[in-house]
Amino acid sequence: MNGGKGTVALVLQGILPFLMRADEKAVPHPVPEFLESARVTMTKPRQVVTYRINPHAHWSNGKPIGYADFAAQARALSGRDPRFQVATVTGYREITKVQRGTDDREVKVAFDRPYADWRSLFSPLYPAATSRNPRVFNDGWVNRVPVTAGPFRVRRIDETAKTVELVRDPGWWGRPAKLDGIVFRALDPGAMPGAFANGEVDLMDVGTDPAGLRRAAEVRGARIRRAGGPDWRHLTFNAASPLLSDVRVRRALFMAVDRDVIVRSDLAGLGRPPRPLGNHFYVNTQAGYRDDSGDLGRYDPERAGRLLDAAGWIRHGRAYRVKNGRTLALRFVVPSGVATSRREGELTRALLARVGVRVDIVPVPTDDLFDQYVTPGNFDIVPFSWLGTAFPLSPLRSVFARPQGDHIQQNYSRVGSAQIDTAMDRAIAEVEPARARRLINAADKLVWQEATVLPLYQRPQVVAVRAGLANLGACGFWEPAFEDIGFSGDA
Repeated sequence: MNGGKGTVALVLQGILPFLMRADEKAVPHPVPEFLESARVTMTKPRQVVTYRINPHAHWSNGKPIGYADFAAQARALSGRDPRFQVATVTGYREITKVQRGTDDREVKVAFDRPYADWRSLFSPLYPAATSRNPRVFNDGWVNRVPVTAGPFRVRRIDETAKTVELVRDPGWWGRPAKLDGIVFRALDPGAMPGAFANGEVDLMDVGTDPAGLRRAAEVRGARIRRAGGPDWRHLTFNAASPLLSDVRVRRALFMAVDRDVIVRSDLAGLGRPPRPLGNHFYVNTQAGYRDDSGDLGRYDPERAGRLLDAAGWIRHGRAYRVKNGRTLALRFVVPSGVATSRREGELTRALLARVGVRVDIVPVPTDDLFDQYVTPGNFDIVPFSWLGTAFPLSPLRSVFARPQGDHIQQNYSRVGSAQIDTAMDRAIAEVEPARARRLINAADKLVWQEATVLPLYQRPQVVAVRAGLANLGACGFWEPAFEDIGFSGDA
């Protein structure tokens, strides 16, 4: 569905079916509360995956979870009906048929070609009543959750207080949740350390805020947990902008940005090594990682200047360049409440000034960043983090695939190529892990040459928690079961 932000996904994990859950090695396994089994049962003439649903699994309205839910969601997310506003069609567009098995609890999903990341699909799973109707699909879940199926249900969504309150669901058929409830609060990053110190929240994502880390570490009873996370920080360049439409210009700006400077600044004081990221699909600590950045990942302002000259940009004095007789000024849009983003903007401005490119930093309300600026393309450069999963390619295919008309999915750069699409599709069809990794890295090399998304670093997981909080925090690739979150006896 549209609106696939990280905070939304976190809340949904406690209230909707997520069919697979990754272990600490990023290997996904069926969640037994929802699936008795899930496996490839046929490879020729086409791949077929058979799901056997737990007979106790049901929606909060009493309806069993079954074949109809899978079939409706596969149709809605296929991209074939433009009335459904979807963030990505990856995987679902390869589905040719969803069939009922021996009963409604058995589902057979056929693909038109091998799809290695089939385990990434149907997580979360929505009820058929949502996925059958475009109006309900697009708007029926805005500021409300009409149906759930998990260890928790929604008690209240308070738009004024910016909170979502979950409570234990007595209709849950799995292990009872250890907590009576969970409250998610949306806070400006600058307010989080104070809220944690005052006992208003039990967990705080420190992010890349060393001052917040120091303050959290001083809180009595606090614990700091660290892990190498699956998420990664980057700069996205808007290739639909007239100033950035020429790939030579984008490549020049890549080489004019000293990533080492930004990475050291962002990670200072966090106790993590400042290693630039050289891949768009794998993070540094992940099996399969390879630095594919080549020349575009190296700081080379002299070569950047030559590329700008070749692209027809004319130096005017020492401060900036002009093109077609007007001053060049790139709009670097940042969320006003995020100090890290502002700092990245200031460093980028200073670095690009060395090659005569002017950057204007444009602070915008944090809540408006995506809806009003990133998604409609109202920016030249924007920093944010992509959220990783156990699947290196399938969640990110829509980020680098060619936009289809006005439908950009998650490709905020608004450009791609047939070669990149073909390379990603070859990789995602390969079921042998070693060959798949080679193909993913081959696709990554092509993405680097397009020069639209400049990776900065693997985002460290640095989380402050109240003492005794168990099964939540800096989890790396491991995905906790929400019913197991709780406080140990030594809290």
